Amino acid sequence: MEIRKARPEDLQTVGAIARDTIAAVYPHYYPQGAVDFFLWLHSTARIKPDVDQGRVHLLYAGGAPVGTVTLREEELGRLFVLPGYQGKGYGRALLDFAEEAIGPAQGKIVLDASLPGKVIYLRRGYRVVDSKTERLENGDMLCWDVMEKLWAKPPRSIGE
Repeated sequence: MEIRKARPEDLQTVGAIARDTIAAVYPHYYPQGAVDFFLWLHSTARIKPDVDQGRVHLLYAGGAPVGTVTLREEELGRLFVLPGYQGKGYGRALLDFAEEAIGPAQGKIVLDASLPGKVIYLRRGYRVVDSKTERLENGDMLCWDVMEKLWAKPPRSIGE
């Protein structure tokens, strides 16, 4: 297993991981209008600025890309593992990686949790700090929680 920063030529791969995961998992939790919104939110056009700024990482298993995560200051986002690779520890590895990258520098990790991801984050010690809803154009409701985990170790000082 290897985690590395996504390069511009990886954009389509990152987009496919997000799209395939959303298409397979989210319909079990959300109405189709919300699924379509998530597909737009995590489209390659919306992922591209994060890839260009070096915020996106890919997880490889057996040489194949199977998961992705995006890191922005204290925010962990866009954590997806392809459906065929879920339940095998790849999501945990991405979450460990993200927490170690964010926590020491920021003192906390913040994320927007979708319904399928919420239970995973709760098990990892995150707590809900806000619940949000948004009515989509077609009338469907989108619901998510803002979650936070305080970093147990003191923040690194500059130069460490």
